[in-house]
Amino acid sequence: MSANENPFPCKPFIPFTRPHFNQETIDAVSEVLRSGWVTSGPKLAQFEATLSEYFGGRPVRCFANGTATMKIALQVAGIGAGDEVITTPISWVATSNVILGVGATPVFVDIDPVTRNIDLNKVAAAITSKTRAIMPVYLAGLPVDMDQLYSIAKQHNLRVIEDAAQAFGSQWKGQKIGSFGDLVSFSFQANKNLSTVEGGCLVLNNLDEAKLAEKFRLQGLTREGMDSMDVDLLGGKDNMTDVNAVIGLHQLTQLPVFQTRRAALARQYFDVIRVEMKSAQLEHVKLGLPVENFTESNWHMFQVVLPLDQLNADRAQVMTELKDLGIGTGVHYPLITGFTLYQKLGYKTESTPIAQRIGRSILTLPLFPGMADEDIGRIVSGLVGILKKHLKN
Repeated sequence: MSANENPFPCKPFIPFTRPHFNQETIDAVSEVLRSGWVTSGPKLAQFEATLSEYFGGRPVRCFANGTATMKIALQVAGIGAGDEVITTPISWVATSNVILGVGATPVFVDIDPVTRNIDLNKVAAAITSKTRAIMPVYLAGLPVDMDQLYSIAKQHNLRVIEDAAQAFGSQWKGQKIGSFGDLVSFSFQANKNLSTVEGGCLVLNNLDEAKLAEKFRLQGLTREGMDSMDVDLLGGKDNMTDVNAVIGLHQLTQLPVFQTRRAALARQYFDVIRVEMKSAQLEHVKLGLPVENFTESNWHMFQVVLPLDQLNADRAQVMTELKDLGIGTGVHYPLITGFTLYQKLGYKTESTPIAQRIGRSILTLPLFPGMADEDIGRIVSGLVGILKKHLKN
């Protein structure tokens, strides 16, 4: 076999993720379409009520996407021009874009090299008289230390807007993320553990905040009676449809099965990687694995940090060779401050050196409930073979 020949020529391509919608969900969508009420309506109300129950009775409002959810969380918290919000530079750029979008300034704090989440030990040094909130991100579904987070917020009188986009189903000390805390934002985008195709929800503190969120999501509108309406603030068009909501209702019933399967696949990754690395005599190669946490994390993604300083290849080359083997991968995420927009605003990548390193070397491997057990062996074998091939002498 030649060096470039695919050893799995008959195997199907493994994407890094794939949503699962069963026949009951498809039938339910058809029913909504046939009903004629396809935009925000009874299914949305049912989904919000069901989510509220899931989060222990806290008010929940749903939105067209997770970006709108975070933006409206900032608006509900009254954050705007002249304010600063502390966040992480390793996230989907929407996290910081929404801060800019309300006129505030993102302040990036470096990440912990092990968890890859914002380093809470460095947050206090970034707080100024303009700081109004902390926006942590739970990368791949692993929460930060919630006790430490809220202790910092309380000490400095700050709001917390949790970017829990990837953390639906994650926990902290036995409590669901979202069932406690301040404003908690989730995404239901296609690759999430619970998907509505596009969508998101915001968990709020009280009904007054919920009513304010409703205004922001639909043109600032308030209705009374049969024909009376008023607009007293500038809102947008960020409502979730009943089509999306009914998908979410059915996904929620399947979540325990999804979670169990994700955890089982993650355990296999750890086991197989250790065996394959030892078999290939690569124990000295510093392939960074995620935190082996099967209590708090929902295992939204399985990410490794490539040992680029030990390789004669960059991440793009590794991804290309995995693709040639029929294995899809992703990058979650490149460093936000490396983007042109943020460079023009004066941000420096070297200000967060750990995030700078991880942003160029993190790699997302396939992980979704529909994967077969044997897929893990195929993925790991391919990755380890590529590492060995490109290892520096």
